[in-house]
Formats: sequence, C-alpha cells, structure tokens
Amino acid sequence: QVQLVESGGGLVQAGNSLKLSCVVSGLTFNRHAVGWFRQAPGKEREVVATIDGSGANTIYQNSVKGRFVIARDNAKNTVWLEILSPKPEDTADYYCAATKDHWATLISREYVHWGRGTQVAVSS
Repeated sequence: QVQLVESGGGLVQAGNSLKLSCVVSGLTFNRHAVGWFRQAPGKEREVVATIDGSGANTIYQNSVKGRFVIARDNAKNTVWLEILSPKPEDTADYYCAATKDHWATLISREYVHWGRGTQVAVSS
C-alpha cells in the first residue's frame, strides 16, 4: 500500500523559512516523480513544485520560483519543500503526491498517490 505522509506545517511569521517533509512508502521511490501542491481557502488546488525520480530535474510554478525549493533524498524516501521568506498568500494546505513514473510534470492528473496534507499559515 502506497503512503505519503506530510509534516512540517504550522504557523510561521512572514519571512521565516519553513521546510515541509513528505515521507513515501510502498513504492520504488526513485522511479516516481513527486510534486507538492497547495490549496488555499476558497481556491483550487495548484501544483507548486515537482521533482523527477532521480532528483536531477525540478519544475516550479512561476508564482513560487525563487522562493520555494524542492529536493529529495532517495535513500530516505523523502521529498522536502522549503519555503523561503513565506508570505501570507502562501497560507494553504500543502500536499505531496507521486506520479506513475519518473518524469516531473506540472500536470495534476499525472499524480496518482496522495498524502493527506499539512497546514501552513503565514502571519504578516
């Protein structure tokens, strides 16, 4: 059974970095890309960053480029999302998800395994 478990969310003051973790089990980790998504209150879920199975290739949503960093350690079955200088508009539920294959993609329907999410609230 595939499981993705997010952690690291909470209340953070704007400007103080925050690092989210996603631990994955139940699949051959390095064969799957992993993405981070977020859903703010009243808004649709959006993908913010993704990383391919090897960790060599990443893609970011334009709105977070330069402020978010995605990385993975295949020996630890873990993907991280670091939010540098968070802003109040980054407040959302953050989810990690895994695709069926190796390739990083911003196409949401390619993600077939999902975690339950972790809440991030950024105060001004």
